[in-house]
Amino acid sequence: MNKLTRNILFYSLLFAVWYSIARTHVCPPRLLPSPGGVAHALFNGLSDGSLFAAVRFSMKRVVIGYLVSVALGFGLGLAISVSKFLEDTLGNLLTSLQSLPSLSWLPLALLWFGPTDKGIYFVIIMGSVFSIAMSIETSRSGIPPIIPMAARNLGASGVQLYLHVLLPASLPSLISGLKQGWAFAWRGLISAEMFIVSCGLGQLLMNGRSANDMNRVFAVLVVILVIGWAVDAFVFRNLERAVARRWGLSHAA
Repeated sequence: MNKLTRNILFYSLLFAVWYSIARTHVCPPRLLPSPGGVAHALFNGLSDGSLFAAVRFSMKRVVIGYLVSVALGFGLGLAISVSKFLEDTLGNLLTSLQSLPSLSWLPLALLWFGPTDKGIYFVIIMGSVFSIAMSIETSRSGIPPIIPMAARNLGASGVQLYLHVLLPASLPSLISGLKQGWAFAWRGLISAEMFIVSCGLGQLLMNGRSANDMNRVFAVLVVILVIGWAVDAFVFRNLERAVARRWGLSHAA
């Protein structure tokens, strides 16, 4: 049985269980809506354009916030990886900050920036930048010393050593860190939009809760899950495969 068949069987079984529970009213509709009700809410959201607008606003915010996080994270990670002093001081601080949930930055965002897009960007960046920075540092320090030693013995040095030896050796860990940073950014975005009027997916979730409309809440959750899956499947997995093909790093695929 291949992977596709296993996935089809698993999700078919999951859908059948959901349908059976909803049909027999084991859980009342206010707690667990039916697949038909969720599909109807999805259709309404697509028909009136509210879902498309929410996805557009949310994706714009998360892409900008994530790219800023990557730029800042690369700078912090490289600084820590080349300085023992920064590794022992700033590195320990970043490790502690990395453990903070994205939502814990929301009070500061509201106090400093108010209920604006700037506050949402702040939560996204603070939720993901430390994870990316630590992945940069870990990917560099995790390279076995024998690899750069062997490269130097073969004549590699300076930029050549970094581009052709150190960078390829650190790519699998680096991509994993970037993927984790994206997950934190995506979760931070939804959390911030739930509390800041934003015209995004998080706001649609809160609107569904306020209206006590579980069909709408589940419909938005489905959209959030599909986008998260699509980014992982079509961006990061393809990036991992490209790295594996280019550098022969089979464990990155």
